[in-house]
Amino acid sequence: MAGVVAQSAWVNAGRTWARLHRRLRYAGLALLAGLLVGVTTPTLAERPPTVAAASDLQFAIEDLAGRFTEETGQRVRLNFGSSGNFRRQIAQGAPFEVYMSADEAYVAALHQSGHLEDGGDLYAIGRVVLMTRKQGGLDPEAGLDGLAEALEAGEIRRFAIANPEHAPYGVAAKQALQSAGLWEAIRPHLVFGENVSQAAQFALSTEADGGIVAWSLALAPALDRRSDWALLPEEAHEPLRQRMALVKGAGETARAFYDFVLSEAGRAVLAEYGFITPEEE
Repeated sequence: MAGVVAQSAWVNAGRTWARLHRRLRYAGLALLAGLLVGVTTPTLAERPPTVAAASDLQFAIEDLAGRFTEETGQRVRLNFGSSGNFRRQIAQGAPFEVYMSADEAYVAALHQSGHLEDGGDLYAIGRVVLMTRKQGGLDPEAGLDGLAEALEAGEIRRFAIANPEHAPYGVAAKQALQSAGLWEAIRPHLVFGENVSQAAQFALSTEADGGIVAWSLALAPALDRRSDWALLPEEAHEPLRQRMALVKGAGETARAFYDFVLSEAGRAVLAEYGFITPEEE
């Protein structure tokens, strides 16, 4: 009988130890989870906000973001693309905090649908240029008249513009070609960039004879040294009114960057890349 009691005691002790072991294990896992939350949450909070910027801003905003970091110690992540594509992505919940569009109509649409904090601010007016690679056959200084002559002579194989379906600079290029009566004649020769930055790459390639792209890109040293270009008349297309806004839920760093773009220092950077700031309208 004593043996049975002793055996039962050992069994009970074993069960008690097993329960205690499980509790300690669960407590340890809970503590580890708490420590991990304590480590990872600040990291996520400190992640730089992402700016969705129209491709015409590529060089200007890279420059501006660098100066913002120098002055504030804060950083932003830059994502370049077409304004229309960004509008769709923001409407679908993409984690952008600042939206810098090349067409204010896209900002108005997102504001109306409730995705932005407000109607935003006009930060720049853009211009377009006729661009070719250096020593190409097309003379940009001859303007759209020169392009018409080259078309008539059969000297244009491919001509690059941004896709007017979702790129504001593509719309402006199409309007400029229409204003010169060239749209129908040049359509078979067109190659479309997904955005104006890609259109500029196409225009400077050996596979194309030129294109109509953003002045801000032409002024960037990386492209300027490879290209010949000339401004097209402002009246050739509707004004490229570029508006920016904060996406709902934007953090403090995003707000600081937004204010920096609109500051005197920010406007000075934009002016270096050919943008007309609102005060200059």
